[in-house]
Amino acid sequence: MLTLKQIYDDKAKVIAGLQKKHFANAAEAIDEVLRLDGERKAAQQSKDAAAAQMNQISKSIGALMAQGKREEAEAAKAQTGALKAQIAEFDQKMAAAEEAQTKLLLTIPNVPYDIVPEGAAAEDNLVVKSNVPHHGGDTVGTWVGEVNNDEAKLPHWELAKKYNLIDFDLGVKISGAGFPVYIGQGARLQRALINFFLAEANKAGYTEIMPPTVVNAASGYGTGQLPDKEGQMYHCEVDDLYLIPTAEVPVTNLYRDVILEEAQLPIKNCAYTECFRREAGSYGKDVRGLNRLHEFSKIEIVRIDTPEHSDASHKEMLEHVEGLLRKLELPYRILRLSGGDMSFTAALCYDFEVYSEAQHRWLEVSSTSNFDTYQANRLKCRYRRAEDKKVTLCHTLNGSALALPRIVAALLENNQCEEGIRIPKALQPFFGDDMIR
Repeated sequence: MLTLKQIYDDKAKVIAGLQKKHFANAAEAIDEVLRLDGERKAAQQSKDAAAAQMNQISKSIGALMAQGKREEAEAAKAQTGALKAQIAEFDQKMAAAEEAQTKLLLTIPNVPYDIVPEGAAAEDNLVVKSNVPHHGGDTVGTWVGEVNNDEAKLPHWELAKKYNLIDFDLGVKISGAGFPVYIGQGARLQRALINFFLAEANKAGYTEIMPPTVVNAASGYGTGQLPDKEGQMYHCEVDDLYLIPTAEVPVTNLYRDVILEEAQLPIKNCAYTECFRREAGSYGKDVRGLNRLHEFSKIEIVRIDTPEHSDASHKEMLEHVEGLLRKLELPYRILRLSGGDMSFTAALCYDFEVYSEAQHRWLEVSSTSNFDTYQANRLKCRYRRAEDKKVTLCHTLNGSALALPRIVAALLENNQCEEGIRIPKALQPFFGDDMIR
């Protein structure tokens, strides 16, 4: 969540940033945060004054008793009792103001960086890089040639049936829509991608974590899924646990209520997990096949860093994700998200999309974000600076590297040929073949 220092240092900038994110009543919300902080401070000052007066009177009681002034001593004792009751009231006022302030701050999103484009939706995102000619951004990367919008190209759900890779109907039978069953070569392709992504993360210096896939409410609040995305998470009500929407939640929460040493940073973790999302309200062609699932596999990369180095960390993460797409020989583009399309917690986010030649559309496969101190403030994730031993908030970052469903969709659709489905060279050692037949 936002820090009070952020707000006091530049209230106007905070409000302008929240408006860029299309947060309703930004000025009113920030004013209320400051009003509650003023209320808390006033109660603190009154408490301190009462405590000082009580201490002064308490010191006089012994002297009065020694002088035989018993009645005056008893009156002084009664006065300290009254002051003690006042202090308790001030404590209650402080706690109430702080609780209300924290509750409000939890509903206020992060402030986007200045380079975040203005805009209300995905249509306003800025294409900053592409390896596909004529699709926006600079033409870079190893993939060459025009995208092929051949009407004869089969969508992945038809290819999955043709080669017996994925059974969507069985998933409906067992669980419901959005829970596919991978079979034979389809399951092998999933496992190959998981192992390929983890191997690449290991080569890039990420330490692999195998976290739980259920978390408590404190973890959800720590990374910002609660209360913002409560309706989108699967909730195990009896135990008050949540199925994770991404490995970001358990992995980042490893550092909740932790003070790190500067020499430990940046921390680089990766994790493969299943992810669970209710996707309430999703419907239509965009949810067909693997396009939008309730359960899916994903490899996540997470970094904990210093404020001074987090921008460099973010760039390294972007290069890592881009390298994966190049090795998979997929047409891709990178977008800097507009204020209105960014997540609640992000200060800066880039999406990676791959092009589907059969569906004639771009499919998001990764979001890579810098959260600045927003998550760290919720988590109380801090580090001790080497220079002056001052304890300060870390920066947190994460990204998909990568989410499997739409990668699988693009691989199947873009690599279909008469002989079957071609497996990219980098993936062949993990898959054990050069073709799905």
